[in-house]
Amino acid sequence: MREIRKSRTVYAGNVPIGGGSKVTVQSMLNVPSTDLAGSVQQAVELEKAGCEIIRLAIPNMEAIKLIPAIKKAVSVPLVADIHFDYRLALEAVAAGIDKVRINPGNIGSEDRVKAVAVACREKHIPIRIGVNSGSLEKEILAKYGGPTPEALVESGLYHASLLEKFDFEDIVLSIKSSSVDTTIRAYELAAQRCDYPLHLGVTETGTERMGVIKSAIGIGSLLQRGIGDTIRVSLTANPVREVAAGFDILKALDLRAGVQFISCPTCGRTRIDLIGIANEVERRLTACGKNIKVAVMGCAVNGPGEAREADIGIAGGNGVGLIFKKGQVIRKVPENVLVDSLMEEIEKL
Repeated sequence: MREIRKSRTVYAGNVPIGGGSKVTVQSMLNVPSTDLAGSVQQAVELEKAGCEIIRLAIPNMEAIKLIPAIKKAVSVPLVADIHFDYRLALEAVAAGIDKVRINPGNIGSEDRVKAVAVACREKHIPIRIGVNSGSLEKEILAKYGGPTPEALVESGLYHASLLEKFDFEDIVLSIKSSSVDTTIRAYELAAQRCDYPLHLGVTETGTERMGVIKSAIGIGSLLQRGIGDTIRVSLTANPVREVAAGFDILKALDLRAGVQFISCPTCGRTRIDLIGIANEVERRLTACGKNIKVAVMGCAVNGPGEAREADIGIAGGNGVGLIFKKGQVIRKVPENVLVDSLMEEIEKL
């Protein structure tokens, strides 16, 4: 059993982050902040997809109106993503935001940092400090010779110290790099040096294909060792796909209940359209909320035994298929009704 890193608990709205709470899945709106209706619609889509915390960019005062509009449409906690202008943070707090993402070192004098800390503390709003390779201070870059894991952690803890001066400790820390290895090593260091909840992610991962791979390695390897309290899979794609990937990572590590789907890679013994069948089964399982393992195997001889840990599964033959539970065959059906028959059995579970 993995040992879970001990972190303090903060709350984004009514959603706990850290302290042994379940790892939450986040995403961010990518509709232009000027598009109020589009932003609301995308937030609704993210909530329907299961997103548990939604972040939105607040680049100017005009964007503040997004907060009440979106809060009317969804019950998911909202995070205001703010750069440089502390007044935007104060207005976001006044508008009812649930969490603020800001780097205290980038908003100016100590009185500005204090103003944000006081406003957030009064309304029990946590602050996420977001450090990445491209945002490091010049003196830290010079000290370490580049955006090393040590440089990223020093920057993150420096920003946290600015809030700590004003007795503010409802902090979530993220330390991201576009390098998977750098990201992993930075979070390992941060986990040792503070007890703040950690927001995991690999930044600038690219489009969905490579982005999911990089995120699964970076986020997954840390979670497997008990490091991380909330995650965002960053993709150049529809943010709904980020949410799906996030939950898939959690389910692969048994950190979330739900359908686990397995299928074999096919070989020369396969006598059915296994690829087509597997894709269809996976598609039809999207709406299934049961905590089960489903297998689609190509070989009727070896398939049931190889997938004996599956709660339910199918294996192919010459135009026919076997339906099995925990490795034991329960039915033999024609290939053309194999998927329908499997779904019927799943409904009975």
